[in-house]
Amino acid sequence: MKKLLVLFVLLAVGIASAKTYSVTLFQPSIVAGTELKPGEYRLELQDGKAILRAGKQRVEAPVKVENADTKFSSTSVRYAAGEGKARIQEIRLGGTNLRLVFD
Repeated sequence: MKKLLVLFVLLAVGIASAKTYSVTLFQPSIVAGTELKPGEYRLELQDGKAILRAGKQRVEAPVKVENADTKFSSTSVRYAAGEGKARIQEIRLGGTNLRLVFD
């Protein structure tokens, strides 16, 4: 019984430590070599990684988290053009001062 309780507590702490945000992509976007369709995605930050989820689709990419001087009023996605596709370069999270820079 104690093992089960310890396992539950560790699982709850692991889930609580992940920060979750909502991101809308308005065009097909490339992240970590994977093309994402336009739509709503849940973004989780864990240990220097961004995890984008929509339904059963899950994409994980390394990110550098930077702090801006002021809070962003809305979430925005910045792209780098390359090979005819829009590759996500940076996501600025609305309501925070966090900027996620993708490799």
